[in-house]
Amino acid sequence: MHRITEFFVGLLFGLGLLLSGMTDPAKVLGFLDLFGIWDPSLAFVMGGAIAVGFFAFALARKRTTSFLGGPLHLPKSTRIDQRLVLGGLTFGAGWGLAGFCPGPGLVSMASGEVKAAVFVAAMVAGMVLYEVAERIGLRQRVGA
Repeated sequence: MHRITEFFVGLLFGLGLLLSGMTDPAKVLGFLDLFGIWDPSLAFVMGGAIAVGFFAFALARKRTTSFLGGPLHLPKSTRIDQRLVLGGLTFGAGWGLAGFCPGPGLVSMASGEVKAAVFVAAMVAGMVLYEVAERIGLRQRVGA
């Protein structure tokens, strides 16, 4: 039941990305071009997502289990550290350069967009490099 629910939620999310225009890099770059021909339409998409997230997290904080009965683990940290800031800057730079973020990139890649496939490959390579760097750093901190 969990996998079926996950599939349909993912399908709904992907459909929302398609309908909102988030999978169109030109539309995204138009939204990010504040000093050019700015396209504010994605601000409404983001506003809707923030509103849904606000109420969903408020409801989730009152629960200990998910709707399907599994454990519900919410992040507890409110700390803003260097890793969070650098991660946000890296995400924003990638979004601004490519016009994709991870979700829309995957949806666009699945629809055959070559630029999205290149973006997803670079994203996966970045994730692998991050994991390798973390393991090297962990070994150095432990002294192994």
